[in-house]
Amino acid sequence: MAETAPLYDTYMRAPLRFERGEGVWLITESGERYLDFAAGVAVNSLGHAHPHLVGELKAQADKVWHLSNLYEVPGQEKLSKRLTEVTFADKVFFTNSGAEALECAIKTARRYHFAKGHPERFHVITFEGAFHGRTIATVAAGGQEKYIEGFGPKAPGFDQVPFGDLDAVRAAITDATAAILIEPVQGEGGIRPATNEFLRGLRQICDEHGLLLILDEVQCGVGRTGKLFAYEWSGIKPDIMAVAKGIGGGFPLGACLATAEAASGMKAGTHGSTYGGNPLAMAVGNAVLDVVLADDFLQHVRDVALVFRQGLASLKDRFPDIIEDIRGEGLMLGIKAAIPQADLLQAIRAEHLLGVPAGDNVIRLLPPLIVTADEAREGFARLERAAERARAARTKKSA
Repeated sequence: MAETAPLYDTYMRAPLRFERGEGVWLITESGERYLDFAAGVAVNSLGHAHPHLVGELKAQADKVWHLSNLYEVPGQEKLSKRLTEVTFADKVFFTNSGAEALECAIKTARRYHFAKGHPERFHVITFEGAFHGRTIATVAAGGQEKYIEGFGPKAPGFDQVPFGDLDAVRAAITDATAAILIEPVQGEGGIRPATNEFLRGLRQICDEHGLLLILDEVQCGVGRTGKLFAYEWSGIKPDIMAVAKGIGGGFPLGACLATAEAASGMKAGTHGSTYGGNPLAMAVGNAVLDVVLADDFLQHVRDVALVFRQGLASLKDRFPDIIEDIRGEGLMLGIKAAIPQADLLQAIRAEHLLGVPAGDNVIRLLPPLIVTADEAREGFARLERAAERARAARTKKSA
């Protein structure tokens, strides 16, 4: 990118320019191949240039791109039926991003209580380390000062408690509480899974107090943990769930799913989106489900995830001075570095492997769900060389 490019200075971009992708690989303009274990931050769920996704998108592009929600959109009807058939939900609202899906989820919960005659119930309990998006409401929900600072007063109605602390949740409930919002696996927060017991405890608390349970599965959903959605591991059902990233396989697409009861306050005119549910997005979303819901696909994710965990555990044992811990579920994995995160990420990129930084000094590994065991082993070989590279750099620095 030219130094004079008139872009906002909001990103610290790596000096890499990718021209095309093939499966789990990205190829630069100069022809260098990188093993992509970032997947656009868990977005490219089926890798790059997946033939089924490409074919469905091209076919739709020859028909109609945009209609708006002034009219019926057959692709929305098809995708919504498929999502409700395989989840807890009865209703779906389509968006373009995860942040928009979370906005819809928060509005759905607040509107539910308003419609029941309790407008005072608009507070949402959230958790330390959370990340729910970058809109004014979702940065307030996430509660991280680095995302809130400088944008005026924090949007009211969000009460944050420690992650994993049921007693703190109970203590935070007031007559103004409407819902509890949590990521089953925190992504930006450093790949921190909530325990099944904790999620079951939240479901019980919501039932006891008439609260709605909102799950943010923007990053951990759509097969990422080895189930279609992460909540399935705990055996609970939420009332509302936000989905994005992997559901579009690289195309901007999000969705807010809800039970009929939770969505009962969302009447005509209460919410909307110009682009949400456009025909192009619906074609791709349906194509993603064609693949992810196929027989044995999720079993493949679980099988390869086991190979990953075993390989990463071996690296941790051999490089305790570089790797402090391994975290995560399925193909949503994190390496907690024992050295500055940036140093290890630099060494990883030097081996033509891509990962994603996160909080708590963690590097996320989020390979496409189509990754094979052989490609996983190739990734380990590169991680091993990166760890050796990082160790040598520290030895040289301290000499």
